[in-house]
Amino acid sequence: MAILIFFVAHWYLSLFAQTFFLHRYSAHKMFTMGPITEKVFYWLTFIFQGSSFLSPYAYGVMHRLHHAHADTAEDPHSPSFSKNLFDMMWKTKNYYQEIVNKVDHIEAKFKKNVPNWAFMEKLGDSWVSRLGWGVAYIMFYYYFAESYWVFLLLPIHFLMGPVHGVIINWFAHKYGYRNYDVDDTAKNLLPIDFLMMGESYHNNHHKFGGRANFGIKWHEFDPTYPVIKLLSFLKIIKLKPNNDLNYM
Repeated sequence: MAILIFFVAHWYLSLFAQTFFLHRYSAHKMFTMGPITEKVFYWLTFIFQGSSFLSPYAYGVMHRLHHAHADTAEDPHSPSFSKNLFDMMWKTKNYYQEIVNKVDHIEAKFKKNVPNWAFMEKLGDSWVSRLGWGVAYIMFYYYFAESYWVFLLLPIHFLMGPVHGVIINWFAHKYGYRNYDVDDTAKNLLPIDFLMMGESYHNNHHKFGGRANFGIKWHEFDPTYPVIKLLSFLKIIKLKPNNDLNYM
C-alpha cells in the first residue's frame, strides 16, 4: 500500500509541477507571481519531479516553439516528423539539452520573460542530483515493497517528467477527439481527464493557448484550474483578466 500511495503521489505532484509551473506559467504566462513565489515553485518543481526535473527555462522555450510550429519540421516534438515514439523522445531530449546548455539558435522572442534561475537550473539538471533522487526511490522501494513486481515501476519514477510529456506530445496528437479545427493534429485525449490534470484537453489548449482553464465542454473538468483560482484568490499568484471565460 505504501508503494501505491508513493507512486500515485509522485505521479500527480510531478504532473502538477509540470502543468502549473512549467506549462501554464513558464511557457504561457497565464498568471504572474512575484520573484520569491517563483523561487518557491522552482524548489517545489525540483522536489516533486525529482530525478526527472525539467528545466522551467528549457521547457518554456521549447513549448513556445511547439505552439509556433506545431506539426511542422520545426516542431521540437511532433509525431508527424518522428519514426516512432522513442525517436520523438530522443529528438526532444536533444532539443532540450541544446536549450539547457545555451547552444541553441532559437530566436530571442521565444525566450522573453521565461523564468531562468541559474542555481536551480544547474542543481536540477546535475547528474549528482538525478542519481541521488534515483537512489532515494530505490531505497524507499527496498524498505516498503511487499512483492518484487512493484520494482517495475521504478523506471517511471526515474523518467516521470518525460513520461508525462510523451503522453501528450505523442498520444494526444494521434488519438482522441476534437472540439475545434486547428492547424495541427492536437486532440483531446480523454473526455474526463482523471490522468493528466487537464493536460489531455490538448485540442482545446491549441485553440485557446492563453486560457488557464483547459476544459471547455461540461464534462471536461480541468483539476489544475481550481488550484490556480484558489492561489489567485489568496494573492499568491495573479490570474490574468478574462482567463476564466467559457467558450462553449
